[in-house]
This record gives sequence, structure tokens and C-alpha cells, in this order.
Amino acid sequence: MSLNAAGPLPEVRPLAPPASASRWARTRERLSAGDVAFTAVSQVFLMAWAILVIFPLLWMVMTAFKTDPEILFSPWRLPAALQLDNFARAWTEASIGKYFINSLIVVLGSLTLTLLFSSMAAYVLARYEFPGNRIIRYAFMVGLMFPIFLALVPLFFVVRDLGMLSTYHGLILVYTAYSLPFSIFFLTSFFRTLPAEVGEAALVDGASHYAIFFRVMLPMARPGLISIGIFNFLGQWNQFILPLVLVPDREHYVLSQGLAFLAIQQGYQNDWSALFAGLTITMLPVIVVYVIFQRQLEQGLTAGALKA
Repeated sequence: MSLNAAGPLPEVRPLAPPASASRWARTRERLSAGDVAFTAVSQVFLMAWAILVIFPLLWMVMTAFKTDPEILFSPWRLPAALQLDNFARAWTEASIGKYFINSLIVVLGSLTLTLLFSSMAAYVLARYEFPGNRIIRYAFMVGLMFPIFLALVPLFFVVRDLGMLSTYHGLILVYTAYSLPFSIFFLTSFFRTLPAEVGEAALVDGASHYAIFFRVMLPMARPGLISIGIFNFLGQWNQFILPLVLVPDREHYVLSQGLAFLAIQQGYQNDWSALFAGLTITMLPVIVVYVIFQRQLEQGLTAGALKA
């Protein structure tokens, strides 16, 4: 029998997709369109926010290179010539250089003590179980919620009775105590993310607990130390209330006090160019530190948030 005798083959038609599949396809299209719209709105918002943050800084730096008439009568134009003597006057005549050195001494000293003490305390709280561990940890968390304004009056009398008013070491100790709660809270979560097997292997090899901390765990905690160091540097560098109360002597003013005094003084002298130059000098260390350690800051925050 030939194939033709059987008649023509029936027409094969594709099966219609089920209703659920078509609904899922429409849902995916709506979701993708919504994602695109959300991304676009987010990008616009972030760009607007970046402009609001960056524009005042750029305008301040531009104004620092102008003359006083240019600042008053053409504030939005570029300077006709770069006035570098504005920075020289601010550094010498306005004593910004002296205040800068004072701030550098205080911040470097307090930052060193803060990182040392907070890392030691956080390591013990994260790695060792002992009676009162949780109570101590919660006590440091309570310190985060305690406003510094409530302690200004008793703190002034304590520092005065100890003979540490208008001294570097007095302000260093106060800055360190003020920064410890947040630093310990952050580093405790970070030390929990580090592998405990490394410390146990070092202990089996005969290393002491001090050697394990300083030679093994502390180098591994470098991203977290850099992150908390940047936060403390920014907070201590811009601190104004504590030095205003504890440093009445002008010779030991830190940079924030010096700028406040400069704003009043230069306002009467109409030397606005030196004032903006002083503001630019104050801002530069913060930007430099953030630009250099930006990647380490992001890594430390990501690692510390895993088990926070």
C-alpha cells in the first residue's frame, strides 16, 4: 500500500500556551517596567543629592581663591586670578596653622588610643564567654544613647579638678572615652566574622593569648579597624562642643574653635577671602582620608554587617 492511499496528513497546529504562562509573561513585563522606572527615579534622586552636597564644597574652594570684592560683587563667577596669598594669610595671620597642628596632635593621639582599647575590648567580648559578658556589651550600647550635652557640666569640673583644662592629654582622654562605645559595638560584630580556627591553630602551636590577638587577629581585622578609624577621625576632627568647654585657652584651640573665632574676627575685618581659605584648609584632610581609604571603608562596613 502506498503512502498516498492513506490520504493527506493532518495539519499540525502549535498548542496554545496555557493561561498561567501568559499571565506570568505579562507580570514579568510589568515588573521589568517597574524596575526600570524605579532605577531611573533612584538615579535622578542620587544625582540631585550629589549636586546638593558637592556644589557648596566646590563653591567654597572657588571662593577661597578670590579677592574680597570678587566675593561680594561676583560670587558665582570664576576668579580672575588665583589669590594664593589668601591661604598664606589664613595659615599665619589667622593662626590656622597653629590650630591645625593642635587638632592633628589631639586627633592622632585619641584615634590611636581609641583603636587600641576598643579592639582589645571588642575581641574579648566577641571571642570569650564569661559571666557578665552580655551585661558589659549592653552597657556599651547604653553609652551610645547617652547624649554628651548631659555630661558637659560634670565633665568640665572633673577635667578642671584633674588639672587637664586646655591640655592635649586632657582632650585626648575625653575624645577616647567619647568614641569607645560605638567603636566597641562595631568591632565586636566584626571580630565575630573572623574565623576562629586560625586563633585555635595558633593556640595549639603554643602562641599566647596576647600573641594571638596582636599577631593574628588584629592584622585580620584591618578592614574593620580602618572603617572605625575613619568614622572616629571624622567625628573627632569636626568636634566642637567638647573643645569649646574644655579648652578655654586660645593657644590650645583646635581647628573647629579656631574657625569659629576666625569667622567672628574676619567678619569685623571684612577679610572674607582668608575665612574661605581657612575653611578649605580644614576640609582638605577629611577629603584626603576618605578618598584614600574609601575601598577599605566599604569592605569593613560590608564585613561587619554580616553578623551585626
